[in-house]
Amino acid sequence: MPKQETDYIFDLDNEMLVGLIVFSKKVAVAIKKAFPCNRIGVAVLGLEIPHVHIHLVPMDSMEDVNFRNPKLKFTPEEFKQIAEKIRKEIK
Repeated sequence: MPKQETDYIFDLDNEMLVGLIVFSKKVAVAIKKAFPCNRIGVAVLGLEIPHVHIHLVPMDSMEDVNFRNPKLKFTPEEFKQIAEKIRKEIK
């Protein structure tokens, strides 16, 4: 993960951008194994939080990446379980 704070993804140097994409791929593969779906959607929005980040969204239809949908609500324990399930799939 980058240690420098950058607001806009295309302000990253090429090495950092490539590293972010490769890391995202590793996490996306793990998410798909942990939570079977048709694909993992990728979104880079950049206005809601003032630092570079990528959204990885398990999806079975285009509606799954509609950011106008209500956000899912999880307890802290559920978040831990989800993270652990993904972590176990990262190779």
